[in-house]
Amino acid sequence: MRARRPWLLALGIVLGLTLVTALGVGPRSISPAQLMRVIGVELGLQPPESVSRVDRVVITQLRAPRAILGALVGAVLAVAGASLQGLFRNPLADPGLIGVTTGAAAAAATGIVFAGLIPFGAQLGPYLVPVFAFVGALLTTLTVAAIARQDGHTRTATLLLAGIALAALAGALIGLLVYLSDDQQLRDLQFWMMGSLGGAEWRSLAIVGPILLLLCILLSRGGADLNCILLGEREAQYLGVDVERLKRRMIWCIAAGVGAAVSLAGSIGFVGLVVPHLLRLSLGPDHRLLLPASALLGGTLLLVADLAARTWAAPSELPIGIMTSLVGGPFLLWLVVRDRSRGVIGD
Repeated sequence: MRARRPWLLALGIVLGLTLVTALGVGPRSISPAQLMRVIGVELGLQPPESVSRVDRVVITQLRAPRAILGALVGAVLAVAGASLQGLFRNPLADPGLIGVTTGAAAAAATGIVFAGLIPFGAQLGPYLVPVFAFVGALLTTLTVAAIARQDGHTRTATLLLAGIALAALAGALIGLLVYLSDDQQLRDLQFWMMGSLGGAEWRSLAIVGPILLLLCILLSRGGADLNCILLGEREAQYLGVDVERLKRRMIWCIAAGVGAAVSLAGSIGFVGLVVPHLLRLSLGPDHRLLLPASALLGGTLLLVADLAARTWAAPSELPIGIMTSLVGGPFLLWLVVRDRSRGVIGD
C-alpha cells in the first residue's frame, strides 16, 4: 500500500493543478489569486465586492461545472477501460467493446431527432437526451448480458461478439437518423456524437456527478480480484474469487458509468484505451494501483483535451472527441506496430 501512495499522490496533484488551470484559462483569463478570491466569496469567507461579478459568473456558472464534469467523465472512462482490459485479459479492450457507448449514442440520437414526437418530451426539456442515452446504455447491457449468459455462466467470447454486433446495429440506426434529420438536428447530432462538455450545468451534475464518483470508487476496489483473473478464470476461482459475480458487478458498473458519462458529454473515444496503457507501461500491471491511477490520469487527460478544444479555435469550440482521437488514433497504431514487431499479433 505504501508503494502506491506516492504515485497516487503525484497523480492527484497533477489533476488538481490541471483543474485550477482549466478554471483560469480561457477567453477571459483569471489568475490563481483571483480564483482563490472567487472561491472565498462562494464559501462566505470574503465579501462579494472583493471580486468582479463577471469573474464570479465565469468561474461558478461556466468553467467549474464543466471542469468537474470533465474530471469525472475522464475518470470513469479510464477506469472502465482498465477494468475491461483486466476482466477480458485483452490490452485493447475499451468501453465501446461491449456496445455500451454506441448503444447510448443511438438512443441519444433518437431523442434528438424525434424529440417533438416523444411523450413528455417538452417536460423533460434539456434532460431528454441524457435520459435517452442512459436508458440506451442499460438496455444494451441487458441485451448483451442475456445473450452471453448460458447455464448460469457469462461467456466472455459471446459477450464480446454480441457487443460488436449490437454496436454495428446501433451504428446503422445512427446513420438512418442522420439521414432523417433536418439541418438543426444534424448539427446537434454531429456535435453531440463527437463529444462536448459545453452542456455542463449544476442541475444535471448534481444528479449524475455522485453516480460517476461512486462508480469510480466501486470499480477501483476490484484491483485484487482482477490480479487473480490475469492468471486465468479457473485459477482465480481456486484463489477464492467468485468470477461470475465479479463479471456481473464490473460489467454493470461499467455500463452504468459509461451510460452516465455519455448522457452528459456525448461520445468520447480512446480515453479508456490510452490511459490504462500509459500507466501500465510505467507502473506495471498491478490493478490495485492501475485502477485508481487510471481514474486520476483519465480526469487529467480529458481536462487537458477540453482545455485545448475550447482555446485553440477560440471563440469557436472544437468537439472534444476530435482532440482525444488525435491522441488515441496514433497511439493505437503505435501499439499495433509494437505488438506486431514483438510477435504478439500473428499473421
